[in-house]
Amino acid sequence: MDEYHNGNEGSFNSEEADNIVKECIENVVGGEDYSQSQVNKWTASIVERCLTQLVKQGKPYKFIVTCAVMQKTGAGLHTANSCYWDTSMDGSSTVRWENRTMYCVVSVFAVAIA
Repeated sequence: MDEYHNGNEGSFNSEEADNIVKECIENVVGGEDYSQSQVNKWTASIVERCLTQLVKQGKPYKFIVTCAVMQKTGAGLHTANSCYWDTSMDGSSTVRWENRTMYCVVSVFAVAIA
């Protein structure tokens, strides 16, 4: 997928966010099989870890993180998002991760603090 980067140092770096999200997902559910009783704990842990790591970067953004975990059963999962914002500074990133028993979709929205 093509990503727009305007070269502005203050702009949101979606590649960096993707790497943070992937690492957080791996740390929480990397070696696990899907377990309905664990999903609430996993999703809460993933979003909290992502937020913590994103904030540690010290960049002037407000972050919103969402996470969905779904068991692999052959059913479809479709997600979409739309934002009205300053595309030169604000940004978003969505990571789709999977193992043999589940899917995990995490979206990060970064809104620059003026």
